[in-house]
Amino acid sequence: MSEILLIDDDQNLRNLLVQFLHGQGYTIHCAENGRAGLRSMFDYKPDLILLDVTMPQMDGWEILSRLREVSDIPVIMLTARDDEADILRGFSLGADDYVTKPFSFAQLAARIKAVLLRKGSPPTDEHLSAGDLEVDIRTKRVTRGGTKINLTPTEFNLLATLMRHAGEIISGEDLARQVWGAQYANEVGFVRRYIWHLRQKVEPDPENPYYIHNERGYGYRFGVPSQP
Repeated sequence: MSEILLIDDDQNLRNLLVQFLHGQGYTIHCAENGRAGLRSMFDYKPDLILLDVTMPQMDGWEILSRLREVSDIPVIMLTARDDEADILRGFSLGADDYVTKPFSFAQLAARIKAVLLRKGSPPTDEHLSAGDLEVDIRTKRVTRGGTKINLTPTEFNLLATLMRHAGEIISGEDLARQVWGAQYANEVGFVRRYIWHLRQKVEPDPENPYYIHNERGYGYRFGVPSQP
C-alpha cells in the first residue's frame, strides 16, 4: 500500500482528500505547513508528496527546493496558479506533476497513479549511452563526461525513453503516453516544458542542443551528430 504525504494549510481540503484517498487504498499523512511537512517527510518516508504552493511562512516553492536537496520522492504540486511562469518554476525545482485548483478528485487520483507507476518501474541492468552521456537504468545514475547529473524521476524516465528510441522521431503525444501515461496524451505542452528543463541539465549548450533535437511539426529526436 503506497503512502502519501499531503502538505496543505487548508484543513477542509485535507479532510476531504484524506477521506477520498483512503477510499482509493492509500495511507495518508498530513501536515498543515512546510516545516511540519519536512519533518513528516523524514518520519514517514512517503512514496509521494502532494504539496500546496500557497502557504504562510514557507511556501511550496521553498519546501520543494529543500525536499530536492535531500530526496527524489515524487512531488505533485497543488495550486491555484496556472500561468506558464509558475508551471515552469515548479518543473525547474523538480516537481513531477502539476494539478491546478479546483480539480476533480478523479483527476488527482489518475495523476497519483501515473506518477507512482513511473516511480515503481522495475529496474533492469540496461545501460544507455550516447557521446559522453551515460545512463544506468538500475541505479538511476546519469553522467556526462563522468560528472553526475541529478534528475527527478520524471526527467530520468523522459531521458531514458528518448535514448531508447535514439534516431527516431517521437511525437509529443507518444512521449506523453510513454512517460506520463495514456491520460496525458493530449498534454504536449507538458512534454515541451520538460524537454526544456531536461536540456538545461544534460546539454553542454541548451540553446544549441547536442542530444535532444526538435523536429518541427513532428516531435523530438535523440541523437548525437555524426563525426566527420
